[in-house]
Amino acid sequence: MLLSSTPSFLFSAMLPVGLRAGKICGWLIITLLVGISLAACTGDLPQEVSVDPGVDTDVVKVSQPAGKLTIYSGRSESLVDPIIQQFSGATGIEVAVKYANTAQLAATLLEEGDNTPADVFFAQDPGGLGAVEPMLAELPEEILSTVPAWARSPVGKWVGISGRARTVVYNTEKLTESDLPDDMFGFTDPKWKGRIGWAPTNASFQTMVTAMRFLWGDDKTTQWLKGIQANDPKVYPKNTPQVAATAAGEIDVGFVNHYYLFRFLAEQGEGFTARNYHPRAGGPGAVVMVAGAGILATSPNKQVAERFLQFMLSQVGQQYFASQTFEYPVVQGVKTPKVLVALSEINQPTIPSKNLTDLQGTQDLLRQAGITP
Repeated sequence: MLLSSTPSFLFSAMLPVGLRAGKICGWLIITLLVGISLAACTGDLPQEVSVDPGVDTDVVKVSQPAGKLTIYSGRSESLVDPIIQQFSGATGIEVAVKYANTAQLAATLLEEGDNTPADVFFAQDPGGLGAVEPMLAELPEEILSTVPAWARSPVGKWVGISGRARTVVYNTEKLTESDLPDDMFGFTDPKWKGRIGWAPTNASFQTMVTAMRFLWGDDKTTQWLKGIQANDPKVYPKNTPQVAATAAGEIDVGFVNHYYLFRFLAEQGEGFTARNYHPRAGGPGAVVMVAGAGILATSPNKQVAERFLQFMLSQVGQQYFASQTFEYPVVQGVKTPKVLVALSEINQPTIPSKNLTDLQGTQDLLRQAGITP
């Protein structure tokens, strides 16, 4: 994949840390004409993004302060810290990150109001972004137009950074895909009693429940929640331990995001005894959602924050998510690992992004159903 006229902060981001050291000294280096070769992900598992060391560059230094940026991240540190550090190292921008659960950070932002120190809210799902949307600034069209309509705010206040599919992870020693129900409602059958794992406080799980409310209505969604609860599910704080527990045989199935499995496969190989199942009938268990980010309207560093979003949506940023975290890119022209099921092969429901943002309504329903305190 050949890119031209690529800013050197993208070029530098693809170099090893040791090579980047000393090259950025608070200056913005703009590369006028650069040819960059990104390594295509042609194997079963992704390869590192690399650059041809023989590439010639012509640069000009522009005297301007690098700036500072404060990010509230509902995305876990293990997933996004490497790419945030690449951005910081490549641009000289000092970045401070507060990591926590997306819903917790949304509540924190609402409590802090105009006094929040945050410049950017990087959320795990549209629900968290929707909860604070009145606090976000309108984004420039040049950022919004980078992604398709389904991956951005309907009012232009946040933009998707990567795509994640909801899926069912299952133990391959106990089950095959044919043993699994056509859709999520099938797991309310009493035969699944004691065999299910879920994470009701997880932001992505709550987005799936929001999708249920849109597709099924609140009554049927409540029926599903109580049906799963009656099957004595094991409760986990998030996705990763569900995948590990499934492979270990502690549970037979878990309700997770697709990419956690591939991290285990990359580390432990094909012998890892768990795989993903995208429900045949589609529905809320096959919803594809975005992790996204918005800029706080009160931020004094909006230009710097816009540079951060542009970096995340650049070919380098998107290749990172595709190759290193196994998520779906939201811009065109990015290679994905062969282990990823193509989005076209997932029977995903069509849900406008605005209908996945009612985090408060979903949390209220979970409490009313006795699922969360």
